[in-house]
Amino acid sequence: MAAFLIWLILLVVCWPLALLSLLLYPIVWLLLIPFRLLGIAVSGVLALLRAIILFPARILRGPAH
Repeated sequence: MAAFLIWLILLVVCWPLALLSLLLYPIVWLLLIPFRLLGIAVSGVLALLRAIILFPARILRGPAH
């Protein structure tokens, strides 16, 4: 909702820029998909490394109460 209100303000202030942003938004969204996938993969690898590093501490802690 906030993005729509910002777009409406842009439409009032500078309507050619607002229409251009409306037309270019899907293209930019498609171009950014690989970076989103890369971010998901990197966060998964970092979570795996964190789990591997913290595994000995979890074993030494013992069973949960």
